[in-house]
Amino acid sequence: MRIAINAWFLNRPDTGSGQYLHGLLRAMPAVAAQDRFLLVAPPDAGAFHAPGLQIERWPLRAPRRQSNLGKVLFEQIAFPRICRRWGADVAHVPYWGSPLVPTVPTVVTIHDIIPRLLPAYRGGPPVRLYTHLVSASARRAQAVLTDSQASRQDIITHLGLPEERVRTVYLGADPKLGPHPTPEDPAIRRRYGLPDRYVLYLAGHDVRKNVAALLRAFAVVARADDDVALAIGGKLPTGNDPLFFDPRPLTAELGLEERVRFIGWVEESHKAALYRGAACAVFVSRYEGFGLPVLEALACGAPLVTSDVSSLPELLGDAGFAVDPDDEHALAGAILSCLVDEDLAAELRLRGPQQAARFTWRRTAEETLAVYRSLRASA
Repeated sequence: MRIAINAWFLNRPDTGSGQYLHGLLRAMPAVAAQDRFLLVAPPDAGAFHAPGLQIERWPLRAPRRQSNLGKVLFEQIAFPRICRRWGADVAHVPYWGSPLVPTVPTVVTIHDIIPRLLPAYRGGPPVRLYTHLVSASARRAQAVLTDSQASRQDIITHLGLPEERVRTVYLGADPKLGPHPTPEDPAIRRRYGLPDRYVLYLAGHDVRKNVAALLRAFAVVARADDDVALAIGGKLPTGNDPLFFDPRPLTAELGLEERVRFIGWVEESHKAALYRGAACAVFVSRYEGFGLPVLEALACGAPLVTSDVSSLPELLGDAGFAVDPDDEHALAGAILSCLVDEDLAAELRLRGPQQAARFTWRRTAEETLAVYRSLRASA
């Protein structure tokens, strides 16, 4: 089978779409060694290797990569044209940006429909126009993949797609993540200035991530436990963009300057050491199509507190606390439970990796390949 992939995010593994593309392709050799893959990406996307996978690259003239128009032209004209010329049996667009007029049977992965659901993310006229375009194009795809049952229901309800065309294919945890400490762990934690006991947040700072609620809950925790810090990772916002929350003013307002550590951007290879050393990890987003930080924390055995909304309970199972993201006292109580109940924390450290093991990139690849094959068979 000949499978063409829109690889616009090939050199952006720091984004959710890039992580998904890399995870999917690196798992494919185990299940699709006999198939051929074409990666259609701008020439500045760099090299990509997945040993055992038959990969070709289509030479493209350099687009205006930073231009929104350039991206739309790539999605709507260049990619479908190349699919037809290469003789693809199936095309896959691994993010919400499939062609309105597909030239071959097309699969699109919609991780979430946040611009349709959350007013703060609807943007100005160009963003709203693009959302309308990709909503219409999704209706022309032969199959839609999404990351959770919660997202599947949102897509069916808000995009008006028939249930049989929308399929849940869960993502996987990085196989390098695990609960077993390494000799390098203490040095990695010292590099980020972490104390012996800390609560860890490793995710973004856009408003739906709900970091303000985390800070207010931690103010309660700090009054009850004078020996724990809150470590907040990620690049802090600059400027006055209302879509992003700067946690520093609220930290000062709550008198937490000595208890909150802003540790900056965390290298992917360092995440496991930070999760393994955490007394508790917290991720109380108000909406997620999947919620990869939840899976990462579970895989590393960190006692976890997360939200009881959208996709997050599907990932958590019974391996941690799921609380109302707007109930700061419930959030504080769950964190304190992880901090003071050693038996509970030890139990969660065992349950987390077991739960995370249900979500693998190999399973993602197998189920995605099955969709490709079903489209080819029905073409």
